[in-house]
Amino acid sequence: MPAPSFDQIRILLIQARNTAEMERQEQRCFADRTGLRTDQIARVNVAREPLRLQWIDEVDAVMIGGAGEYSAMDNPPWMPTLLEAIRVCLKKTVPTFGSCWGHQVIARALGGTVIHDQARAELGCGTVHLTRAGTADPLFSGFPSIFRANMGHHDRVVELPPGAVELARNEQPNQAFRVDDAPMYGTQFHSELDAESERERLIAYREYYREDLPGEDEFQQVLDDLAETTEVDHLLRDFLRVFVIEDGASVSDDGESDRHS
Repeated sequence: MPAPSFDQIRILLIQARNTAEMERQEQRCFADRTGLRTDQIARVNVAREPLRLQWIDEVDAVMIGGAGEYSAMDNPPWMPTLLEAIRVCLKKTVPTFGSCWGHQVIARALGGTVIHDQARAELGCGTVHLTRAGTADPLFSGFPSIFRANMGHHDRVVELPPGAVELARNEQPNQAFRVDDAPMYGTQFHSELDAESERERLIAYREYYREDLPGEDEFQQVLDDLAETTEVDHLLRDFLRVFVIEDGASVSDDGESDRHS
């Protein structure tokens, strides 16, 4: 089967949100950054509805967003199914991308280590640089060696899953990684957020960051320093181009391209 065009792609967006406004905002952000129509994005909020593993076979790619109210180390009733879904995506080579919390959950699902590290929380716009593996990676090879990205997290991945490769870092390791040679990526920075949407997110979750930024002047400075445009703006769309359209076009009819029918 031929690979889909951009207007035919269907993705599954996995969310974990208790705040309806931020749930909708995240959906808009993924639509904007992928360039897909909203009807091309199936959505499941695992915090209130079951994730069904068979849905993975019905889409071309899976994306996992953030989770303002949850840690990747939490164990709510829905977590085992989410972790299993990630392992199913890897087994079936379904292109999968995790942003921030999604990045951490992918690492956990596959045997990596996530910790809570409030002392090294990253809020606002930060600088990231590619590793040697990142400069050769099919998704990141077009990036400059140093780039800016918008961030907001307390937890971080300190140990990658077995076989995964670090693609980007700063003072903290594992700002981006790829799992083996599979189409499965995670970024600690928010690949779905531009400056405006990051500003909305930080304001909405102000109380979660109160200890990090107790003063309103300090908090306002973080908001003011957010980058309007960074190299990350096109990352999610590039991910779909590289691993759904271009990879899909090179797969024979008896292979994984059946997923695109």
